Amino acid sequence: MIKTLYPTFRCWSENGSVWLISDTHFDDPDRDFMGYEISTEQHFQYIIETCHKNDTLIHLGDVGNKEYFKKIKSHKVLILGNHDRRPEYYEDCFDEIYDGPLFVSDKILLSHEPILGDCWLSIHGHDHSGWTVGSNHINLAANVVGYKPISLGNIIKMGSLKEIPSIHRIAIDRQKEFKNEKVNQECN
Repeated sequence: MIKTLYPTFRCWSENGSVWLISDTHFDDPDRDFMGYEISTEQHFQYIIETCHKNDTLIHLGDVGNKEYFKKIKSHKVLILGNHDRRPEYYEDCFDEIYDGPLFVSDKILLSHEPILGDCWLSIHGHDHSGWTVGSNHINLAANVVGYKPISLGNIIKMGSLKEIPSIHRIAIDRQKEFKNEKVNQECN
């Protein structure tokens, strides 16, 4: 189990692994222009080989042909991307659908597009131009990560969260500073 996750999302990792991928663009005619070097079928096979029944697959948007996801046996979560339709369209193939960024822990933000900040790790897709780790974000666009889902557990084990301060700690520290400033002003 990934204890770093908020209690609401720990069920994703209770019986298996949590896998992430973005920008599959299955059967999308623009795949070739986005730098995709393998077919939709090959790409789908990588996902089937990786994600098993007790796992959770989190797709960070730009699904393409949703029919492929009906064949995946794992728990499936979708965070909609800019090429995706309305949430209702995906209800028959995803177990959970989010229409915007999602904090799954105090230091992990899942979204389609990068949302940069000092207080969280932005795990996203959308950028097809290259693998990006650093500056508090990781790009998981399928063509960038070799078309295979990436383990959230491994991202955490790599130490990606180590240098990121807790947003809660920052809020508490800022409140203390504000209170001290206010006391100092009243004393003067």
